[in-house]
Amino acid sequence: MDILKKITILVLCIILYSCGGEKKKISKITEDDIELQMIESFNDGFKSLKDGDILYAAKKFNEAELLFPQSIWAPKAALMAAYAYYSYDYYYDAIYELERFKKIYSTHPNLSYAEYLLAMCYYEKIISEKKDLEPLLKAKSLFRILIKKYPNTDFAIDAKFKIGLIDDQLAAKEMYIGKHYIKKEKWVPAINRFKTVLSDYETTIYVEEALHRLVEIYYKIGLIEESQKYASVLGYNYNSSLWYENSYTVFNKDYKKVIERKKKKLKKRNFIIRKFKSLLE
Repeated sequence: MDILKKITILVLCIILYSCGGEKKKISKITEDDIELQMIESFNDGFKSLKDGDILYAAKKFNEAELLFPQSIWAPKAALMAAYAYYSYDYYYDAIYELERFKKIYSTHPNLSYAEYLLAMCYYEKIISEKKDLEPLLKAKSLFRILIKKYPNTDFAIDAKFKIGLIDDQLAAKEMYIGKHYIKKEKWVPAINRFKTVLSDYETTIYVEEALHRLVEIYYKIGLIEESQKYASVLGYNYNSSLWYENSYTVFNKDYKKVIERKKKKLKKRNFIIRKFKSLLE
């Protein structure tokens, strides 16, 4: 009886071991099949992207990621889905995919690229300085984060350049609103807008005009000393600027006549020099 019991246990162990081995083998085959399907979906997505079928491409990239989430191809597929949307201006879909990538693959080597592309999605959404600039403010914030997290990368270099362009857009918006207030003769809000350009966007091309507008407004409302102060700043930093010439006319109404006389005199002098040179030839 004991011998029979031992034999039964031995047979049972053999059966269980055999079943376990068979199950492991079947599991391995299934996993390989799934990986092949995933690679096929990824390749289909890549081909569709090249052919311009963006929605189908993104669908196939998402499919590839879901088929085998633990594969090294999964994060690549997720990033390609985001890029597919971005490349054809589907910014909201791209933003969704990139935000999802950041949460799921927070330690992935391509995270810096994902964060750069996310910032670019917001940056590309801007149309003109007359429109809502909320996307630009978001892009500027994301570019700053990018520079801080990845300072020695090409992404950081381009982010700095993009921030400069964003500041130009934001300054343009301030100028647009400020000039609108001038038309309405709302001097205080106009002054505040132009001062914002000087304080927040001092490296942009709009500083000269902002200074000139302050000269004009302060002169118009009778604050001559304030007007002269901004005219002095404009003259010291941009004395060859057209805006400085315009500001000078605020205080000297005959300035335009003086300039015209100088131009005529210079033109006449150049004519005499050319005539003299022709005689020597």
